[in-house]
Amino acid sequence: MVTLGRTNMQGQQQQAYDRGITIFSPDGRLYQVEYAREAVKRGTPSVGVRTAEGVVLAVDKRSRSELMEPDSIEKLHKVADHVGIASAGHVADARRLIDFARRRAQVEELRYEEPVGVEVLTKAVTDNIQQYTQMGGVRPFGAALLIGGVSDGEPRLFETDPSGTPNEWKAVAIGADRSDIQDYLEEHWTPELTLDEGIELALGALSHIREESLSAGELALAAIETETEAYRRLTEAEIADHLEAVTEEE
Repeated sequence: MVTLGRTNMQGQQQQAYDRGITIFSPDGRLYQVEYAREAVKRGTPSVGVRTAEGVVLAVDKRSRSELMEPDSIEKLHKVADHVGIASAGHVADARRLIDFARRRAQVEELRYEEPVGVEVLTKAVTDNIQQYTQMGGVRPFGAALLIGGVSDGEPRLFETDPSGTPNEWKAVAIGADRSDIQDYLEEHWTPELTLDEGIELALGALSHIREESLSAGELALAAIETETEAYRRLTEAEIADHLEAVTEEE
């Protein structure tokens, strides 16, 4: 009976840590943040690659049904003329964060009369995310973001996660199969990559985890070039050409 009573008490304590977003467990964990990370892992992957010539953002936007319009799947967004964001996880949560990023970019530009820095914008977004890990009555955002852009001629690529932690990367993946994609990026990324090679690296990484071949219609891809500092979304035909190059190389 004593053992059963202790087991019930431990179970109740576990549930308290599990439900309370602001309560640390005895081993220093916030369970709701960890669950939000699991939600990110269930989303289709997104990849970011930084090269000397610019930043590449590529997303897998496969639909659940052939009847769904591919253009309605929102995973790649222009935030400012020089910044783009790719997401993984809950699309609705990501959209809220992207709206916040757009407003912040506009406010910074109006206030200081110059484009917001990519790092400054990333930290503003992660500060907003972090607030949702220490307030009652809310839950963490079940989304991760890749924020890429060019500031003062320098390409930058950051990742955010549901804890509100920003990390800068040379190449990174978020979403499903992250570990396998990251291994591919670590094996193939080099500092000498051109922008076109960065595009093909991102497409190769997404293709690497798929049993069936990728099609251009299942992908969205954008590049922010160092020279122009301008966000540009690639057309389906351009993506198809790069996919063909990746297939030939493999």
